[in-house]
Amino acid sequence: MFNKYNVVVVGAGHAGCEAAAAAANLGSSVLLITMDMNKIAQMSCNPAMGGIAKGQIVREIDALGGYSGLVSDKSTIQFRMLNLSKGSAMWSPRTQNDRMQFSAEWRERLEKTPNVDFWQDMVCGLITKNGVVKGVVTGMGQRVESDSVILTNGTFLNGIIHIGTKQYGGGRIGEKASSGLTEQLIELGFESGRMKTGTPPRIDGRSLNYENMERQDGDFNPKKFSYSIETSPVNIEKQRCCWITYTNEKVHEILRTGFDESPMYAGRIKGLGPRYCPSIEDKINRFAERERHQIFVEPEGWNTVEIYVNGFSTSLPDHIQFKAIRLIPGFENAKMFRPGYAIEYDYFPPTQLKLTLETHQIKNLFFAGQINGTTGYEEAACQGLIAGINAHQNVHQKEAFILKRSEAYIGVLIDDLVNKGTDEPYRMFTSRAEYRLLLRQDNADIRLTEISNKLGLASDERLENVKKKISDTNQIVQYFKKTSVTPSQINPLLNELGTAEIQQNYKLEQILSRPQVTLKDIQLALNSVNDFIAPFEEEAMLQAEILLKYEGYLEKEILMVEKMNRLEGLRINDDFDFLSIQSLSSEAREKLNKQKPRTVGQAARISGISPADVSVLLVHLGR
Repeated sequence: MFNKYNVVVVGAGHAGCEAAAAAANLGSSVLLITMDMNKIAQMSCNPAMGGIAKGQIVREIDALGGYSGLVSDKSTIQFRMLNLSKGSAMWSPRTQNDRMQFSAEWRERLEKTPNVDFWQDMVCGLITKNGVVKGVVTGMGQRVESDSVILTNGTFLNGIIHIGTKQYGGGRIGEKASSGLTEQLIELGFESGRMKTGTPPRIDGRSLNYENMERQDGDFNPKKFSYSIETSPVNIEKQRCCWITYTNEKVHEILRTGFDESPMYAGRIKGLGPRYCPSIEDKINRFAERERHQIFVEPEGWNTVEIYVNGFSTSLPDHIQFKAIRLIPGFENAKMFRPGYAIEYDYFPPTQLKLTLETHQIKNLFFAGQINGTTGYEEAACQGLIAGINAHQNVHQKEAFILKRSEAYIGVLIDDLVNKGTDEPYRMFTSRAEYRLLLRQDNADIRLTEISNKLGLASDERLENVKKKISDTNQIVQYFKKTSVTPSQINPLLNELGTAEIQQNYKLEQILSRPQVTLKDIQLALNSVNDFIAPFEEEAMLQAEILLKYEGYLEKEILMVEKMNRLEGLRINDDFDFLSIQSLSSEAREKLNKQKPRTVGQAARISGISPADVSVLLVHLGR
């Protein structure tokens, strides 16, 4: 019934969709298997993409030729650039999305992608031979042969849903769990664990009183994720607004009455939940001194009244949820569409993976998404993209594709997972990236488009657009470095901005380096500057301003990268025998032998490897 495929992708969530698209666009034949084709790229939790550090990941996916940015733009109902009051390294784009349109856009895109076939079924086993994956077996008994397999099972592996004392199997509310794979993988030598995540109740927006909440509008000048001209920013006049409200002591008192029936406190949930996205019961328990907690009231789309209650994730009994939520200002007459719930599922510690996301134990078998212990659409999507690329590269005997920590947040994420592992759901933050000033959301195209174009994903048109942006940016930078202004020209602006006047001619770059001064200020104050800058695109102006303002900091970070890259350049052979080096600590021998780092730099980042161990390695490598 089935021809042999180059790549079989198991699961059509955010990781699976990006994996299928990447492998297919590179030329591999792909079969995407999902348990429900009507739930492709389902937004199981909040209907939003991006946010702090996550927005940078979406832009990186887009620059690498993935679809998440395009789909997000097409389904945006509100856009906000977060952290604008902070430095540019912290700016993070975020969209509120139409949940149903997001899923529909993804399915349409995949159906229009050559080389992608679909099959609706559950995968319950792998076909392996001599340590190499050869295909999958489905619940309906179909055997599908393939050169590689990517597992992106999300929360479905032996998933259990908890609502108070009730518990039942499921990967999502109303959907059955997946069984068989975990047990086989354990037999094949893999370690597994349990994790937990949760979701809040959904509410009928018609039953809410918005006058009792704070309004949260989108940006006045909305942007978008994708660098492509295919999409446009959301219409400012049509943007949907969100709302903010707060819990109170009465809400907390009602919630506490359900703690005896809480699956988390009763010990029925064994898996660890996300530290940075705790349930409401966890918040009021851990932060008992707080009188209130913030609640974001988010619309689920253009044409629905359904509301996502962000900040109220819970697995308490449904009657407790209902009683408590009606005590929140604006929710006095709230009607519930469905209760919140927790879900517990299997994951596989990602230290069992290579940096390509291929497993050490089974050749050509890849893991991506929540199966690796991550949380979040964006974290899953970028892993899917990298797994899809590397599955194609493996099958066609091409070089592995690995992003460094200095090249992308995606590189930081995968490096963290593989070298440090995680025992709680991993979420990306700007603080995880030591080179975050280089890894900004505004320059993802400059960092990654050329790499993607060489791979065969980003188009030549995209590459030309990036080259023009770089050229325009350099022209603006050179103009500011060479052009001087007199005190009489610039002092009126400096006085207005509350910064010291100048007494002699200054270069424009020196004026711009002041924290109070922006490029736009100078452009509006000086006609000659405006005449020069006006023809350039806004993105080139922003890029130039950042390069000029943070020049010293950027140079320091580049030097740090060069220093680290020297260790990254010291390759370790795949058959290197770490166990034979007696001068290494026993912990180092065990961990290095298990994870088999590709470079000395990677070895240095493995948890438990000391500087002394690195020195021993360098000696044995003749360095």
